Amino acid sequence: MKNLSILPADTYTVINKTVITEKDKKLISVLYQPIIGFAATALYFTLIDDLDKQEIISTDLTHHHLMATMQLKLEDIVIAREKLEAVGLLKTYLKKDNINQYVYLIYSPISAHDFFNHPILNIVLYNNIGKQEYEKVLSLFKVPRINLKDYEDVTSSFDEVFKSIVGTIMEVEEDITKKDSNNIIINKGIDFNMIISSLPESQISPKCFNSETKELINNLSYIYNLTSLDMQGLIRNSINEKGLIDKTVLRKSCRDYYQFDNSGNLPTLIYNKQPDYLKKPKGDNSKWAKMVYTFENITPYQLLRAKYKGAEPTDRDKKLIENLLIDQKLNPGVVNVLISYVLKINNEQLKKSYVETIAGQWKRLNIETVEEAMQITEKEHKKIKKLIKPKETIKVKNSNSEKNIPAWFNKEQEVLETTKEDIEEMDKILRELV
Repeated sequence: MKNLSILPADTYTVINKTVITEKDKKLISVLYQPIIGFAATALYFTLIDDLDKQEIISTDLTHHHLMATMQLKLEDIVIAREKLEAVGLLKTYLKKDNINQYVYLIYSPISAHDFFNHPILNIVLYNNIGKQEYEKVLSLFKVPRINLKDYEDVTSSFDEVFKSIVGTIMEVEEDITKKDSNNIIINKGIDFNMIISSLPESQISPKCFNSETKELINNLSYIYNLTSLDMQGLIRNSINEKGLIDKTVLRKSCRDYYQFDNSGNLPTLIYNKQPDYLKKPKGDNSKWAKMVYTFENITPYQLLRAKYKGAEPTDRDKKLIENLLIDQKLNPGVVNVLISYVLKINNEQLKKSYVETIAGQWKRLNIETVEEAMQITEKEHKKIKKLIKPKETIKVKNSNSEKNIPAWFNKEQEVLETTKEDIEEMDKILRELV
């Protein structure tokens, strides 16, 4: 991000580098706005409105004009502009003088197909709006499939309809407006020379590392925070029999690698643990809320390590947690509740069959938040015990059964009756994370 001083008197000119349709405006509002925010979206449309009647170029305008039109501070407009630049909707040029002159080049959004297959934009959109809203948005752009197996293609070709005649040779005009989008620029440097030199020449095709593939590798290395050394092994395992990189395999390999190292979280530019949209609103200071906060703000690995008194968890337990996050696709906070619950009622043991039985049920019930997970342990205890095999049933003496049930589990207990032991346990976990 370039910190350029800018004044309200500085001028700007808008140049339209593309053809913007109503469908493009829908793409901006539905797909880009959840990423760049309302102010950046409004700035994009305001700059379009500044264009002349032919929608090609604007007159010279001042940034005070933008401030008055959008009712925003200049620093907020600059932030909005930088977001547009970051996602490829705008390019900015500056000519310094007594009064600085800016030129803003407007570009189209990429197509819905390219957006949902983009290694960065697609993931950030998913994390910003959540699973349910993401699926709704995705459905807006799906094309219905029609089975044409029993139909014959009877479309006419050009030469069947038109005949060639002698005519005047015309020169090709290069300055005609056309639809144009701008690539997202990632400055993260991958050492392709090192990667290529590490691969046997007989294993790769000369076309293996074309510009498109290099761009994908740079994007994947950025969003998944991978080094050149990390990418080297992942690329080697993604090369197919033709000596080319299978992009689908490479995407999945990078995603799995990241999730394994980050407790199953999908990469995002904003969230590191439980997504904010799935967290309990702040303001509740009850003991229940304190436990919810703990589960929401630590990773399953951190929780498991705290249960191990600071020691490294076993590979078996880490593999079990990995399966919950990657295969079952449970959210990190939900996994935290599941770990704590099973350890509490099963004498501090994570029995794989028991854990996976509960995880499968929670996945079918679409349990996404910590509170939902804590509540389901209350409501579904008897049902869960029936789901597992008799020999796997947790055996506890009647006199100790109440001690092995988490504070949030007993439906008859009020939230404020959380045991002292549970509160001390939550405090200990938080202290170990500081």
